Parts: sequence; C-alpha cells; structure tokens
Amino acid sequence: MTYRVSYAPPADDTLAKMARTETFKTAMEQTLGVDPYGHGSTAIGKDADRREATIRGVFVRYYVSGSVLTVTVVRLIPAP
Repeated sequence: MTYRVSYAPPADDTLAKMARTETFKTAMEQTLGVDPYGHGSTAIGKDADRREATIRGVFVRYYVSGSVLTVTVVRLIPAP
C-alpha cells in the first residue's frame, strides 16, 4: 500500500527554494510514502497521525490520512 505525498502551501514554498527538489521528493515517496509511521518518525502529542521525521537532513512535519492514503507535509525545515 502506497501513500500519496502532498505538500501544503507553506511546505511547498520551502520545497521550491530547496536544492535538489526532485531528489528530496523521491526520498519522501520512498520513505514516508511507503510507511508514514516508520523511518524514525515520532507522533506529535497523543495523535498518532500528526508526525515528524527527518528525511535527507530535512525536518518534516506531516499528517497521515489513512482513509485516503495521503501524507500531507505541512512544514519543512532544511538543515542550514
């Protein structure tokens, strides 16, 4: 089962400014798109579907929607 990875406007704006955008998007699809609850991610608070992880040196905050198999990235913080 594969999840679609989508980017909310603030995360999409950050993504557009990052170097190697396609490489990062591919890494997201191969990690969180396959297993959004794995890859060293942790739940934020008590909601298991609100999560954060670090993918290719980028801090990622996202929501998982199991009913529509979507990972929505809401925030990206690239390493300096």
